[in-house]
Amino acid sequence: MSEYAVELLGITKRFPGILANDNITVQLRKGEIHALLGENGAGKSTLMSILFGMYQPDGGEIHKDGKKVEIRDPNDANDLGIGMVHQHFKLVECFSVLDNIILGIEPTRNGLLKKDDARKRVLELSERYRLQVDPDALVEDITVGMQQRTEILKMLYRDNEILIFDEPTAVLTVQEIAELMQIMKGLAAEGKSILFISHKLNEIMEVADRCTILRKGKYVGTVDIADATPEKLSAMMVGRDVSFKVDKQPAKPGKVILDVKGMSVASGRHKKNAVSGATFQVRSGEIVCIAGIDGNGQTELVYGLSGLEPLAGGTISLSGKDVTNETVRRRSVLGMSHIPEDRHKHGLVLDYTLEDNMVLQRYFEPQFTDQFGMLKRREIHDYAQRLIDRYDVRSGQGCETVVRAMSGGNQQKAIIAREIDKDPDFLIAVQPTRGVDVGAIEFIHKQLVEQRDAGKAVLLVSLELDEVMDVPDRILVMYEGEIVGEFKPEDVTVEELGLYMTGAKRQEV
Repeated sequence: MSEYAVELLGITKRFPGILANDNITVQLRKGEIHALLGENGAGKSTLMSILFGMYQPDGGEIHKDGKKVEIRDPNDANDLGIGMVHQHFKLVECFSVLDNIILGIEPTRNGLLKKDDARKRVLELSERYRLQVDPDALVEDITVGMQQRTEILKMLYRDNEILIFDEPTAVLTVQEIAELMQIMKGLAAEGKSILFISHKLNEIMEVADRCTILRKGKYVGTVDIADATPEKLSAMMVGRDVSFKVDKQPAKPGKVILDVKGMSVASGRHKKNAVSGATFQVRSGEIVCIAGIDGNGQTELVYGLSGLEPLAGGTISLSGKDVTNETVRRRSVLGMSHIPEDRHKHGLVLDYTLEDNMVLQRYFEPQFTDQFGMLKRREIHDYAQRLIDRYDVRSGQGCETVVRAMSGGNQQKAIIAREIDKDPDFLIAVQPTRGVDVGAIEFIHKQLVEQRDAGKAVLLVSLELDEVMDVPDRILVMYEGEIVGEFKPEDVTVEELGLYMTGAKRQEV
């Protein structure tokens, strides 16, 4: 009997214009947690999608328990005990959480759908693994974090032996990440074998036994985590040393750019407002961070600011102009840019080309549209190419790549390039480094600081405590829709922030 649960041997995969996997070999031992590390576009998700049957390799073999297997589709993968939590959720938004979890293996009795036993099992799993969900909630109505929990439960429900986690912590809170790490260790102790894609080196160092590094579609090496350091892993991943510290000078705040007074936003899930009476300002030349546990009103706050949701009360001023009732486009024209939380829902049109996505909010400007309303395709192409080169957005067919075919991290870099290049007075950046590699994180943080130093006002919304402590000049903590504390990063500890984020403490106004 082979010591390996699964072996990917000499896997090669080509797409138009790109060699995604170039003769890659990864061997997963039974009962181990094996991390897969690489830059955005390095071929990690493609490799795992081949193992899960979503793509067919152009070369190489897959072995399970020492025997060659053919995985033609995800049903074959599930039959072999292979499950996958995808980076971009594979959920039906108009279905309930429960329906998504049991989809494809629905329990029936005498030809009729019987969900009572399934509901009981889902609730038991959610309790056991601390992945609490409302089984009756529609996926379109729940937070991104809850959708991630649904994906994880979908895999656990199927009792898979080989578990693929593709960026599973990207949308989880600090507490949820710690719990998931324990869950993964427990699953491995039970004999499950786990392949774990992550850009977060601290997570890999904490939970993985071994790590395979890919760079630009090629195999770099496999190391034992006991013999590795974050610095060594990052250098193998990007081919150079990476700085983990944000380099910035003290802020020089100027005039008020964003002025929010008594802002309230209704909740789509319950009667109480999701945001209640928020009052704050963001000045030119500073980065202000909204910190908090996911689901405490940050999403609705951003929707209200950007015009995606109407206010239930209060006012918003941008550079002295009242924009409370303005449209999304009008706010954009007046100097607001928005890097959204969900890049697929609010950031990109996935079936458009990269160049068309780069001008989504500017196509009507004279630079891109002539006097007869016709798009200037050459100008759009040249503009997009400049952004692609400057921000190192990698894609198989350059400007003409359909965005759906790009890696998640490169989709994120495309949005950041577009929003920053609009030269806004006010930039909202929601989870801007979610799902990107350490080299890209370093670059994105540098861009945010450069915007600040150029006199822009930046509002950062982040669930990453390292980011919360390193990037902003001021921190506002949200709890249950209210701003309960304001701090300078140098004057507060992570532990103190945690007390405010959980509602244990609050500042009196």
